[in-house]
Parts: sequence; structure tokens; C-alpha cells
Amino acid sequence: MDESRDIDHKAIIASLSAAERAELTGRRDAPGLFRFAAHFGCILVGAALILAGIPFWWLVLVPQGILIVFLFTTLHEAIHETAFRSGRLNQAVAAIAGFLVLIPPSWFRYFHFAHHRHTHDPDNDPELMSPKPETAAQYLTYLSGIPLWIGMARTMLRNAFFGSAEPYVSEKGRAKVKREARLFLLLYAVLAMGSVAAGSVALLWVWVVPALLGQPFLRAYLLAEHARCPHVANMLENTRTTFTTALVRFVAWNMPYHAEHHAYPAVPFHKLPRFHEVVRAHLRVTERGYISFNRKFWAELD
Repeated sequence: MDESRDIDHKAIIASLSAAERAELTGRRDAPGLFRFAAHFGCILVGAALILAGIPFWWLVLVPQGILIVFLFTTLHEAIHETAFRSGRLNQAVAAIAGFLVLIPPSWFRYFHFAHHRHTHDPDNDPELMSPKPETAAQYLTYLSGIPLWIGMARTMLRNAFFGSAEPYVSEKGRAKVKREARLFLLLYAVLAMGSVAAGSVALLWVWVVPALLGQPFLRAYLLAEHARCPHVANMLENTRTTFTTALVRFVAWNMPYHAEHHAYPAVPFHKLPRFHEVVRAHLRVTERGYISFNRKFWAELD
């Protein structure tokens, strides 16, 4: 029996020296600025190509959409405040990314930190409040992103007009969540009315349609993080690390190293490959690529 596989994430972190912890958790601005500039820069280039109406411009819509919806991973890193050393940079980038993917960062921070506290706990993990697909029809509906868009629209409207009622949002944070939801809705309304007044469909083709087309790719990616993992406390077992290409790791801000992230959330995205080497022998659930995971997931559906 390989006893090394019985070690959990807490034991691994406890085994690190103070110097090793400091090295792994050191935050810097430069890696995040480069990653965000490259990611957002590609979105701007895609928008320019679409608006220029280049030959076969419609082929740009899907990659444009993938880049936009994967700003979710940018938002995720920023609300952890590990994207940058600067708190203001984390807040600014979280606001930009959250706005483009319809997820206000203040609310998402509460939601996501509850997910970290109760990872894969059926009774307390808010991510499990929306059940994972069990049938082929549910899987295809999940991939479409329609339940997500409807759910986020309802959450934003509820937070804006009635306030947040979720138990994971603290009393002192509810006013901020309400203000941010109202601000987002106001800005969306201004953009929509401005587009109508100008007779422009630019935002439709560079943002809305691409995001709708790109969402299935993000859904398939996110499903691999915890689906079909055991409901246990060990982060190296209740979370899946997926081995994938450098391009996917780049666009996803290294979040395919997801068990590593859950094991030690204070590790910035650019240090996750290093931390992966520390925990690799102890990972319980891994997969060789997202196509492989989703193929297996599909085969096991009812």
C-alpha cells in the first residue's frame, strides 16, 4: 500500500517550512499584469476583427466568446486577491472581469469563499445547490449555459432590489452587494439604451453573441473541477486536477491545477505549477484533458 497517498492537504502544508510557504505564497503584480494584458488584449483584437468585418469574421465569434467567458477565471483569481500584490489592481480587474461575465465580484467573493470552506459538502457547498447533470438532457442543458445566465440574472436582480438572503453573505456585506448589483444593472441598461439610440449592434456581436457561444466551453471546463469526486474533507481528493495544454492553462489562469488551488488557496496562479510539483504524488483525482473528462462523464449519464 502506498502510504504517501493517504496524506491530506493539511499535512502537506504543515510539512512546508516557513521559507517554502513564503516562496509559494509571494504575490507579485507583474505576472498578473502580463496575463491580464494578454488575455484582455486578445479580446480587443477579436472585437476589432469582428467590427472590421474581415472575410469570414464570424469564425472569430467562438474564440472571442471563449476568451470572454474565461474572464471568469480572471475574476476568480482577483477575488482571492492573488492575481496581483496590489489590492487596488485586484479590485479593478475583478470589477472589469465580473462586469463582462455578469457576476458582481462582491457577491461572488462570498459565494466562492463559502465553496472553499465547504468544498463538495452536499449540505453546505453553495456550488452543489445546483445539482450536477445526471441525464443526457440535463448535461446538454447545463452546457448551453442557459441555466447559468437565468440564475445570475435572477441573483443580480434579487440582490439589487431586495438584498441578498443567502446565508453565506454577511450582514455587513449585504449593503455592498446590493450597491454593486444596482451599479452593474445601471451600466448594462446604459449600454443597452446607448446601443439602441445609436442604432448599433456592435456590443451584440463583440460581446453578447460571443459570450453565448463561448459559455459551453466554460461549462465543460468547470464541470471537471469537482464532478464525480468523493464527498470528503481532503482537498486532494474532493477536487480534480486536469492535465491540459499550456494554452488552456494560460486562458484559465492555471486553474486546471484545481486540487492544488483548493489545497492552498493563498498560492497565486503563477506559483501553482510549482506547488503542483509538491503535491503531485498525493493527488487522488486527476484527468488527462477536458475532452477526456467530458467523454467519460457523458458515457456514465442515464
